[in-house]
Order: sequence, then C-alpha cells, then structure tokens
Amino acid sequence: MDLQTIKNMVSSEEYNFLRNNDHLGDRIILIGLGGSHAYGTNNETSDLDVRGCALNSKEEILTNQHYEQFVDEKTDTTVYAFNKLISLLCNCNPNTIEMLGIKPEHYLFLSPVGQELLHNKDLFLSKKAAQAFGGYATAQLRRLDNKAARLVGQSQQEQHILNSIRNVGADFKERYFEYPDDAIKLYIDKSDREDMDSEIYMDVHLTRYPLRDYKSMWSEMHNVVKDYAKVGKRNKNAIEHNKLGKHMMHLIRLYMMCLDILERKEIVTFREKEHELLMSIRNGEYLDGKRQPIPEFFEMVDDYEKKMKYAKENTDLPEKPDYKAIQEFVMDVNERVVRGLI
Repeated sequence: MDLQTIKNMVSSEEYNFLRNNDHLGDRIILIGLGGSHAYGTNNETSDLDVRGCALNSKEEILTNQHYEQFVDEKTDTTVYAFNKLISLLCNCNPNTIEMLGIKPEHYLFLSPVGQELLHNKDLFLSKKAAQAFGGYATAQLRRLDNKAARLVGQSQQEQHILNSIRNVGADFKERYFEYPDDAIKLYIDKSDREDMDSEIYMDVHLTRYPLRDYKSMWSEMHNVVKDYAKVGKRNKNAIEHNKLGKHMMHLIRLYMMCLDILERKEIVTFREKEHELLMSIRNGEYLDGKRQPIPEFFEMVDDYEKKMKYAKENTDLPEKPDYKAIQEFVMDVNERVVRGLI
C-alpha cells in the first residue's frame, strides 16, 4: 500500500469521523501513520493504523473534563486528546513518543500547533525511556514461548522475570508511600527447589509502612511472575496465526528505538537501517521447524538488554523530562484555545 493510496483511504467516507466527530474535526493538530507502516516493516497483509492528536475544547479545559482519546476500532485509528497525549509523552510512552519521530511524509495532516509539538519533542526525553520501553519490550518477550527459557536456561528465564519486575517497580516510590532505597532488595540466588537451578529472592526491611500500599506493590510484582506462566497459551495462539515472528520483531524494534533515545537523544520510528534484520525476524528466519524461536534470537535479546543497561547508566538525558518547560507549553496552547485564537 503506497502513501497516495493511504491518503486516499483517509480522505474517504470510511474516515469521515476525523472530520465530523465533535472531539476531532478542526481540533486535530496531527494525523500520522502508526504501526508497521510507520516502522517500515509492513508487508502486503499489513493493516493501516492511524494515530493523531486533537486539542481539548474550551469547555474541557475550563471545567477539567476528563476526555482522553477517540478510538475507531474498525479503522485502527486512535486520536489522543492533547492533554492526555502530553501526560503519556512525559512518561516516554512508546505508543505515543513514536508519533513524534515518524518520517515527515508520514504526517497526513500537521497544523501549526502540531508543528510546535514536534519542535518541542526533546522536552519529553529522559531516562524514563529505559523504564517505559523496557516494560513494553518485556510485554513482547512474555508473548514468546516459555520453551525459549529452556533454550537459554532456567536461570536466564529468572533474569528476564527479574528485569520485568524491576521495570514494574521503577516508579513505586512515586505511586506509593516512600521507602528507603535499600528497603526492598530483589536478587537471584541458588534455589532450594529441586525443579529450579536459581530463583528470585527478596529482602524486605520496612517499618511502619502502609499495608495497603505494600499489598498493591506485592500484587504488581506477583502478576509479573504469574503472567510468565501464561506465556505458553499466548504463544500457541501466536503460532496458529503466524504472528510469533511479528512479536519477536517488535521486541527488537523497541530496543532499537530506546537506544536511539538514550544514546543519541533521537526519536527514530522508521527503521530504515535495520529494515533487513527486522523483516528477516518478522518473516520467520529466527524460528525453527516447530515455529519456535531459535537460541540465536535470545542471544540477540540478551545483547540488547546489556546495551540498554549500559545506555541507561551512561546517558546524558535527565532523570525526568523538563516538566516546567512542558507545563509552559501546555498552558500556552490551552490559553490560546480558551481565547479562541486556535
């Protein structure tokens, strides 16, 4: 599907909601390609994904109405409200930060305010990228068969699980009652169980800590462990629908994007340089005869995880985005909306 065909589709009656919906229409500041077309990994069977942003209305701004996004499932279109998008960008959410790094010709519509948003994209870059992309990469990894863990060893699987738990818990101090840095220690050690070589242990030293907060943190960590037990069923479905290679490709793509942010402070959504590798993964060249990932793929994953860890520890990016500058930008845009200037 070429770009002109895509533009014709978005201009058709099927996408009239972009022009007629009360939350969209003249409020739209950005419409662009999403998914495989944005990454450059599309093939003849790829669906069209459209992503965008629309300004909040005067009423929503003044009355603090909680409107977040418009979704049209039939056309795989998601248009975020401006204030919601800013919130997601501050956390370096992969699904939204990639909207700021697509190829210029992949923006199907871009208003002056949309241009301002792109001009200010560096404000959203921080070390939070490692946590955000790491979490999404882990989600992709969980989609792969637990046979993979056996290929690289049970201890390696425990390390993946521990990395997942650490990603989940990276912002616990922001969301729950604060605790000292050394109060909760997670680590891997030799297991006393006969069916495991090693396992995850935790040392906890908390005093007068709210029980409900601790329960919530424990539940989040427990859910990660429990989720890994469900991997086999997910993977069976992926194999049946020939999607395992696609999941594997997206895992590597997420690592690539995160490294660009941490090492070069760039958002690169279209993966032109790595196109051949990504398509070879998507097309099943890293699957064996039983449609399972081969050991070389997990060696690649381990290598990227090491690169991610090094990049996070050595990046020049700040711990958090420039909240003050972002707030000033948002206030300026919303003030112009309220005053009827845009």
